[in-house]
Amino acid sequence: MRDRIVYAGYLVRCPLGGYAWQVLHYLSGLRALRWDVVFYEDTGHVEHAFDPERGLSDVEYGYGCRFVADFLGRHGFGDSWVFHDVRRDTYAGLDRDATAQLFREARVLINAGGVHRFAPERRRGRTAVFLDMDPGFTQLRLASGDARLAGLVGEHDRLFTFGENIGTSRCTVPSGLLDWRPTRQPIALAHWTGEPAPDDAAFTTIGRWDSGGRDVELDGQLYTWRKRTEWQKLMELPARTGARFDIAMDVHDPLDRAQLLENGWHVRDPIALSADPDAYRAFIRGSAGEVTTAKGVNVRLRSGWFSDRSACYLASGRPVVVQDTAFDDFLPTGEGLFSFRTLDEAVAAVGAIRTDPVRHGRAARAIAERFFAAPDVLRALLAQL
Repeated sequence: MRDRIVYAGYLVRCPLGGYAWQVLHYLSGLRALRWDVVFYEDTGHVEHAFDPERGLSDVEYGYGCRFVADFLGRHGFGDSWVFHDVRRDTYAGLDRDATAQLFREARVLINAGGVHRFAPERRRGRTAVFLDMDPGFTQLRLASGDARLAGLVGEHDRLFTFGENIGTSRCTVPSGLLDWRPTRQPIALAHWTGEPAPDDAAFTTIGRWDSGGRDVELDGQLYTWRKRTEWQKLMELPARTGARFDIAMDVHDPLDRAQLLENGWHVRDPIALSADPDAYRAFIRGSAGEVTTAKGVNVRLRSGWFSDRSACYLASGRPVVVQDTAFDDFLPTGEGLFSFRTLDEAVAAVGAIRTDPVRHGRAARAIAERFFAAPDVLRALLAQL
């Protein structure tokens, strides 16, 4: 009998392509390492949900459960997930008894993004792992005295973060006395192979335009959790490069949208694209590459953050041009992957890719294979438990 592991994430409550692939990458990588892995989600710590058909802050989970059953079922995990609606005390996927047995037998509990709070009896005798998916933001909140978050983090035996520079002299994120260990987004590479990009393909990205509600103030300094201010620095990129840019971002402000359109950017609805995980993947595969910014806090504090979405572009053989967060301290850049600090550097990177797209596409895939292969990433994480 294989050892059991619980990966607790956020998918029924946010049934979108990026979250779906992120969950599947962990499940696939852990299964490849011969763990009996089960995806778990409940509403005990965070109840609100997003439904592409109904909107935000809805607490009807039928759409999300159907989404998860279909997606995980198509990829061989149809009997390896459970969703517990705590308020109604109902289960989907595994039933109540099977869930209780899961937690009795599990050796490791992974809490992805801190959106769960495992009860003491479930943690007892098991290794609880906190997986920080919001590097910089998490540490700043802790430093500012967020007692609720501190209590949650303190319930875990090991702390991992996607900010690979956090806790080192290369990064100014206040890590305190906590032992934050670096990890990165695992990618199940087999899901991202494909044909070369079409000759007329655009550079693309998918994401949030503005998330002002998550800014953090510490010691009189405001740290922004938004990309809008960073995108303002790239407005001239279409004119400077002559390339096509197709960004799937929720640009609701009419002035911002008008500015983008006037500067040659094409903007599409990210929710309509992300509602279908296969459409999300096809959008990435149909791109010439990714050009994107990073959230201000990661740029400013040099956390080393690197997105799982960007890693999916690399795995698809699509070069990536992304704003510098100091990830080039541990990932190779200059061929297949480029970091930029200025508009001129972004222009040069796009120009290099357009000059030899085949070479940069091969280099992109090679980076994914070397640094993001799910079994390798997760083997390194588990070795530290």
